[in-house]
Amino acid sequence: MGTRVRKTTKRKWIRNISILFFVLILTAGTFSVFQYYKGVSEAKDGPYKDDGKTFDPFNGPEPQFGEINILVIGSDSRGEDRGNSDTLMIAHYDQNTHDIKLASIMRDTYVDIPEHGMRKINAAFAYGGPELLRQTIKRNFDIDINYYAVVGFDGFSKIVDVIAPDGIEVDIPYEMSYGIGMTLHPGKQVLHGEDLLGYVRFRHDRLSDFGRVDRQQEVMSKLKDEAVSIHSLVNLPKMLGMADPYVDTNVDTGTILAIGKGLIAGKSRQMETLRIPIQDSFVDESADVGAVLRIDFDKNKQALKEFLTSKENGEIAAQ
Repeated sequence: MGTRVRKTTKRKWIRNISILFFVLILTAGTFSVFQYYKGVSEAKDGPYKDDGKTFDPFNGPEPQFGEINILVIGSDSRGEDRGNSDTLMIAHYDQNTHDIKLASIMRDTYVDIPEHGMRKINAAFAYGGPELLRQTIKRNFDIDINYYAVVGFDGFSKIVDVIAPDGIEVDIPYEMSYGIGMTLHPGKQVLHGEDLLGYVRFRHDRLSDFGRVDRQQEVMSKLKDEAVSIHSLVNLPKMLGMADPYVDTNVDTGTILAIGKGLIAGKSRQMETLRIPIQDSFVDESADVGAVLRIDFDKNKQALKEFLTSKENGEIAAQ
């Protein structure tokens, strides 16, 4: 009799623990969504409140093996003038390991744009928005892009101030002023939204656009660290919600929150970066569209594919 009572008590205990765990998960999820949309409502002046209506439909495939590739586009669009993309990156997130990687494709890279021929890759955005950029990357580098995110210059400044309200520390090597509407003086200093935008936009230095790409990757890495070190899991949904109206993206809310939580889980990991074209794989040339980088496609395609594929998932895909 006593044994039967103990077994019944044990089953009830397991059931109650399971119910409690389910309720906690449900409560946490509901709270996260509530906080996210609270953040969205507080950022009421953002230009991209209605995601998915600015550009043509994006036909990226569903992610495979838990690996997500997001096309991050920095745009200086004004009104209906879409313009070329000023910044082009592929952000890679592994849902299994919580690793995040960032590959920058230089704007003057000379590529074959579908139905437009050989052009600088930044022209694809002007011709056909994120979808044509996706097609261009697939054609030239054989990389599948799952989602996109377009950030305007004003939006970048707002997002920086949301993620890093105390600013980002950088070491400016020399005076920067031409073309950015401000003067940044040499030395270590903390920059906020608009000044940090000038820092990542400036390209009239000794390294030309290469230096600009290095600074962009530096700032993105520091913003990632700020997001997972200063803001707790409780505050992250609201923070993401406040940033959302300044970004036009087809990433759904659930995926955004899952990535945010994953970044916190893997906060100790350093963000890996890559630049395309890689070292010793290109030449500077003049073409009918101006100065371009003519690249070795085989070298750069292989480098980008290896960078964006984890070792474990690469082995699974090869089987």
